[in-house]
Amino acid sequence: MTNRVVQGRMVTAERLAELIEGDPPMEADAIEDADRQCPDCGGDVLAVAYMPSVTELITGYKCQECDWSATDR
Repeated sequence: MTNRVVQGRMVTAERLAELIEGDPPMEADAIEDADRQCPDCGGDVLAVAYMPSVTELITGYKCQECDWSATDR
């Protein structure tokens, strides 16, 4: 699993999912570059697939530069 820099801090996939969701996930896949730019600041966006519960698999998106985040819910 690769760590990435988000808002000046090095984060794991689990921590990135927690920043997006607000709670720690049960499991998270590797962080990937999303094919989009942040709608707020134009910065690069990262994507991570994670399981907040046993029955849910979500892809979350987080800007590397600002507080913007979203999910595919």
